[in-house]
Amino acid sequence: MSNSPTPQPFPSGPNRPPRSRRLLTVAAVAVPVLLLAGGIGYGVAGRGGGDGGGTGADDAKAAPAPVRTPASPGPSPSAGPLSGKVVVLDPGHNTKNRLHTADINRQVDVGNGRKECDTTGTETNAGYPEAEFTLDVVRRARKLLRAQGAEVRLTHDGDREFGPCVDERAEIGNEAEADAAVSVHADGAPAGARGFHVIMPGAVHAGKADTRAITAPSHDLGTRLAASFAKATDTSPATYINGGTGLDTRSDLGGLNLSRVPKVFLECGNMRDARDAGLLTSAKWRERAARGIAAGVAAYLTEDAGEKS
Repeated sequence: MSNSPTPQPFPSGPNRPPRSRRLLTVAAVAVPVLLLAGGIGYGVAGRGGGDGGGTGADDAKAAPAPVRTPASPGPSPSAGPLSGKVVVLDPGHNTKNRLHTADINRQVDVGNGRKECDTTGTETNAGYPEAEFTLDVVRRARKLLRAQGAEVRLTHDGDREFGPCVDERAEIGNEAEADAAVSVHADGAPAGARGFHVIMPGAVHAGKADTRAITAPSHDLGTRLAASFAKATDTSPATYINGGTGLDTRSDLGGLNLSRVPKVFLECGNMRDARDAGLLTSAKWRERAARGIAAGVAAYLTEDAGEKS
């Protein structure tokens, strides 16, 4: 349990426009999407750079494009309150990215600029990688959401040599016509900076990016996710992002810019702070984090269903 101050209530997000019901496509093949780099939150607050804290020079102009492999459809979802809903979960980074620096440094188009395909992510001072953390939490959240009837797809399941690139990660959610997409990360801010935060897409209309239709529903998803995550994990919003609200809006992240479905990023804590690292490395706490993610997504999706009834 964190000894952070009691979480403050989160503002209610605006009502999102109703969306037409989508047919389940359990056997559909998803084209791998992309995700972003470690320390995404701190990338704006203190480091700048790539789509989540870059890890090297742009030496990949001649690097080959990643090989796209069909995603496994996984088991059929159970009947439950989320039946008929499609959720895409995106575990940030890949533990094997460090072996493919030329590939992940390859620049990709994110609409209003170009960013690295992916990055290695951050790690705790003891060497626990962000990519290992995110994959574990996402697998736990997948199980919880499937138990409620949702069809859950991952952008990768530890089965890729690197990546996927950030544009691929977004496209997986788009092709799935996901009702909600969440990209899971942990930050790499300086020691002493603590807490979680949710990053929502800003309004971008440039090149391949057009987030105008998803900014309002993504804000709704983000506020519900932040409230549920705080309650499930007993942790507080980040002390170093946007005045401690736990909510941030950015227009420089390819995984958000290129999304056509409601999507947010969740930075679960700061891996470089010893107290946050103690939580992130705990299997028991990671289960609580997964419950917070599943509860936030479910709150968003069931509220949406209520609007249509």
